[in-house]
Amino acid sequence: MNRRHQLDPNRIPEHVAIIMDGNGRWASGRGLPRYRGHHEGLTAAKRTVKGARDIGVRVLSLFTFSTENWKRAEEEVSFLMNLITSHLRREYDFYRDNSVRVLHSGDIDGLPVNLQTEIASVTADTAHHDGILVNLAINYGGRDEIVRSIARLTRRDGTDSQIDADTVRAHLDLPDLPDPDLVIRTGGEYRLSNFLLWQCAYSELYFTDVLWPDFGVDDLIDAIVDYQRRERRFGAVPCAT
Repeated sequence: MNRRHQLDPNRIPEHVAIIMDGNGRWASGRGLPRYRGHHEGLTAAKRTVKGARDIGVRVLSLFTFSTENWKRAEEEVSFLMNLITSHLRREYDFYRDNSVRVLHSGDIDGLPVNLQTEIASVTADTAHHDGILVNLAINYGGRDEIVRSIARLTRRDGTDSQIDADTVRAHLDLPDLPDPDLVIRTGGEYRLSNFLLWQCAYSELYFTDVLWPDFGVDDLIDAIVDYQRRERRFGAVPCAT
């Protein structure tokens, strides 16, 4: 039963970021090869994008492949690169039908050339869509993004430039996106795993034991309902009543 009626429509988080964890464990628990979990994870991602759009979330960031994931077995990494490339190519109808604008964050130069081409194509071809913004974090690491931001800043302005929080932010991968209001991690782990470290300074964190391939719209709603119960203070002390 859909629990959307539990949501306060006036307090929907503008930006939700998700660490999609548990694909491999989902497959192993069913006696299946790990790649089956990654396939199911794509289905969960599409389901979540559509659910977030229907709820009224404006930006959805999905941690798709981290800078640390290169340490996995070569066969699995190769499979993931091919899966992401083919998925981007074949989902244009989904992007159009759901007014999805696709963005990318991460070190694109470190990706295979064919995947770089697909990312460039899908971001250009969906740039006019006015629905939900979906940020695919591919070859992404929070520390790496900060290092690349500072490198861009110093190359542009010179090493003697004043560096403060505003100038660093201006050189992040997607500086115009609002910081995540809510970060969801599936799979029962309790860490950020180097995801959006700069942007998540005051994000609300929500952890669930649900493995990513099983994550559904009701799970997303549960996370947002939990978020709506919280008082966000951003380091300030609430006024006494």
